[in-house]
Amino acid sequence: MQFEVFTLLPEVFPAYLDTSIIKRARERGLIQVNVHNIRDYTHDKHHTTDDTPYGGGGGMVMKPEPVFEAVETVLGLKDLTTENTESTEETKESSVGFVPSVVKSLNIPVILLTPQGRVFNQSIARELTRHPRIALLCGRYEGIDERICEHLVTDEISVGDYVLTGGELPALILIDAVSRLLPDVLGDPTGAEDDSHAMGLLEYPHYTRPPEFRGWKVPEVLLSGDHGRIEKWRREQALLRTFRKRPDMLEKADLSEADKKFVKSLKSKVE
Repeated sequence: MQFEVFTLLPEVFPAYLDTSIIKRARERGLIQVNVHNIRDYTHDKHHTTDDTPYGGGGGMVMKPEPVFEAVETVLGLKDLTTENTESTEETKESSVGFVPSVVKSLNIPVILLTPQGRVFNQSIARELTRHPRIALLCGRYEGIDERICEHLVTDEISVGDYVLTGGELPALILIDAVSRLLPDVLGDPTGAEDDSHAMGLLEYPHYTRPPEFRGWKVPEVLLSGDHGRIEKWRREQALLRTFRKRPDMLEKADLSEADKKFVKSLKSKVE
């Protein structure tokens, strides 16, 4: 999978991309992350990418020209858009919103990282793995010119109901979450399946050596060597942890009859 990141702060990315799982995935050619500086697509001596908002108010707004040029150039949309908009009078007249339609036909989402987007979760991460190439646009300042949202962006994603200084951290979060779901990125083929949220529940507890620390012992079942018992214990612990911390998730989780019976027993204990 190939990620195209458009940002005003490219220096933010190397430290994270050059460590751990993401680094190994890049070295093995499983993912490719290209970071593009939007300032490189300006044409004035000051490399201006923002301006004051029409109508007044505080803050600065990202200008449309360098953002459009950056995305269109990198994704090869300039030629496609020109060819298609020159094909008929009808397409000339309906060229508003034309770029997103071209992007969609190429199966390349152009995603704006913004607090106004749909809230990112494991389901969306899995959805994005179906695309061979993804463009991530990192907003800055007070916001971006609305024409970017209307005529270039095809999706808007938020990493939570709070405000960050820019879209760089959300972009890294999305790259990490999506990459983990790709084949061979994790050393354990089933690793991503057991993660919290991946199975619709929070993940079960983990223990490692020593078997006893300060009087706190590892659950006996994990030392038993009985894989059937261990699997049952882990499933029940995942249900218990979800019941206690995120009961809302149980309403959407895919539960077996045994799971439902166990959850019912948990509910009966608190009623």
